[in-house]
Amino acid sequence: MNDVPAAKRGIAMVFQSYALYPHMSVYQNLAFGLETARAPKAEIKERVQRAAEILQIVPLLQRKPKQLSGGQRQRVAIGRAIVREPRIFLFDEPLSNLDAELRVQMRVEIAKLHNDLGNTMIYVTHDQVEAMTMADKIVVLRQGVIEQAGAPLELYNTPKNLFVAGFIGSPKMNFLAASADGSALKVAGNTLDLPRPVTGATTLGVRPEHITISEGSGLKLADVRVDLVENLGGQTVVYATTADNQPLTIVLEGQRPVELGSTVGAHIDPSRLHLFDAEGNVI
Repeated sequence: MNDVPAAKRGIAMVFQSYALYPHMSVYQNLAFGLETARAPKAEIKERVQRAAEILQIVPLLQRKPKQLSGGQRQRVAIGRAIVREPRIFLFDEPLSNLDAELRVQMRVEIAKLHNDLGNTMIYVTHDQVEAMTMADKIVVLRQGVIEQAGAPLELYNTPKNLFVAGFIGSPKMNFLAASADGSALKVAGNTLDLPRPVTGATTLGVRPEHITISEGSGLKLADVRVDLVENLGGQTVVYATTADNQPLTIVLEGQRPVELGSTVGAHIDPSRLHLFDAEGNVI
């Protein structure tokens, strides 16, 4: 990047750390960049008020940063970028210090801001939910190398390799050791028919939400032992183990009676399977 200051390029950055001026009020922190740019006072007041309303920090405008919680400080940091109405926002995990409820709310507000202003937003996050819900395009990086780039559902449905498949989705994709011989795939003590010939050791991937335990609901993957059940109200998460001691996570819709310690059949839709070679690339 060239040596032109960020303010001249229309770029606003929001960091994981708050970087607020401790001796200034919230209002002064929000207004400082505009005052430095010599914006009219009426415009400064209008922009600050708008940002404060978006972030729900209007009652905090006269407080100092030391009087704020961590989440409130991060909202002020985001507001300081919003008031500048830049061409490009650079977000570096801005929501990581917020509680779960506020994080959901802020995701919605940032998405609305993006829709309203049409600005380019580059958003760095390790939170897959943030990436899937906020992005038009996701770029998955590993050690500085781009593994895959595309729309959220493209990465979810057609990951190019095992790393991307395991990164996108929560709970993460199940990976089971398997071996293939022609159209037969041996996995978890069972043999599955493949739609195309494959030979050698491989890894089978299937997402937890693509597994059911209802008889006749698809191809039977394996019988599994139920180790733990999490009843979340809208979902039932089952943690199980295959006969050859491979872990399997199953996400069932709704409230399902699953007995701890029981053995259930895990069924899958063959079209939802992913196969990866020894190097981790999709087959």
